[in-house]
Amino acid sequence: MASQLGAQVLVASNRGPVSYALGEDGALTARRGGGGLVSGLSSIGPETEAVWVCAALGDGDREAARRTGGDLDPADTGGQRVRMLDIDPDIFAAAYNGVANSTLWFVHHLLYQTPLEPSFGAEFRAQWASYELYNTAFADALADEAAEGAAVLVQDYHLALVPGMLRERRPDLRIGHFSHTPWAPVSYYRMLPDDIAEKLLLGILGADRAAFLTHRWAQAFMGCAQQVLGADCLTQWPKDDTPSLVSFAPGRAAHKTWINVHGLGADADFLRERAHRPDVNERMAALREQIGPGRKTVVRVDRTELSKNIVRGLLAYRQLLADRPEWRERVVHVAFAYPSRQDLAVYREYTAEVQRLTDEINAEYGTEGWTPVILHVKDDFARSLAAYRLADVALVNPIRDGMNLVAKEVPVVSDEGCALVLSREAGAYEELGEEAIVVNPYDVLGTAEALHEALTMPPGERAERTKRLAAAATALPPQQWFLDQLNALTA
Repeated sequence: MASQLGAQVLVASNRGPVSYALGEDGALTARRGGGGLVSGLSSIGPETEAVWVCAALGDGDREAARRTGGDLDPADTGGQRVRMLDIDPDIFAAAYNGVANSTLWFVHHLLYQTPLEPSFGAEFRAQWASYELYNTAFADALADEAAEGAAVLVQDYHLALVPGMLRERRPDLRIGHFSHTPWAPVSYYRMLPDDIAEKLLLGILGADRAAFLTHRWAQAFMGCAQQVLGADCLTQWPKDDTPSLVSFAPGRAAHKTWINVHGLGADADFLRERAHRPDVNERMAALREQIGPGRKTVVRVDRTELSKNIVRGLLAYRQLLADRPEWRERVVHVAFAYPSRQDLAVYREYTAEVQRLTDEINAEYGTEGWTPVILHVKDDFARSLAAYRLADVALVNPIRDGMNLVAKEVPVVSDEGCALVLSREAGAYEELGEEAIVVNPYDVLGTAEALHEALTMPPGERAERTKRLAAAATALPPQQWFLDQLNALTA
């Protein structure tokens, strides 16, 4: 049943806009997050009834949810209504680590070593049952919170089943789903068990609108819908940006889902203001001292995520030093590799390999006054912005990425212009490829040559390219990105 006083606009995502730390004395400390959704919801104004439904991610979150009954204190959320779901920790872990991060993420980023993995046995089926329960908890909460005819914006692969579940509970709602990752081509997607491949597609196609970061990912999704479900797809790309249409009959009645593309851009005003605060200036001074006078910098800023391709980036930099000895002592690779998903063994191993290779390069080429690779693994946003401003070259070489906002953020805050070395497998390539130096992320020799080309780019050309990159990167800032989706859903 619809709530008489329910929300008119709802957002659902695994991670919410606030998280909690639980102190030894039992005190809770709230920390607000940022990002496109936070900016987007703030843009619709307090007069719009809105609520954000999210999951409790850790002990602090779970305690906050228990103390508040799930409706968080607006003082902690900046006035935003947030409902945090206290899902059983075992169910959450199986859904989040077993299915979302160890299966769906790997499928959409093409990360499996297929001679050995995946192997979908009894353990995976138990994890899948938890994923269904996790999605059910969200669908139930959204159905309970939404006013008649409300707009619901469901986020990402964690909640792929929610639109279909919510459609069954509340057919009056206008439902959208947004995929922040790539979408796998059908040949790779079909590694999933057939019934699960169908359920994921049907879940998203329960929405009135399904949206993606690029046309490429949207077309891959429609290809899966055609091949796996036998759906009819009306595709109007790339002639214009008119939404495409997927139509199918899932048993009872025909249903149509419009497919949109919304390429999330960088928040230029926020980044430029934040990048010139005193803490960023302090970190710039510290980085300059580490780099040394007169040297060029190749910068990368990533989570230590398998898809980010940090190891091949380091191999390419080592290849540059081997093939182009003139760059020795004249360039420094500033690499920020912030830990990610360290509860998974494969991520811990990858993080260790990044450190091992860094040490190897520094031992092989370093001198008393020159450290070839400066690696930082502690997350520090101010230091990242300082590196953006200093960078002569930005290396963004993911194996596959839904968008990659680093590629968009660096040109926005660069002080003197920055050459962008960009993987053709990043979603950002669709918008930035013309002004970047484009690489095949698997080609270490090719990436080394691209780094040399970027380092030798004339200053005037670099500055002009940076201006054009920044314009493209900020074409759809977070607030407008969110409003475009909301307006499309409510039109």
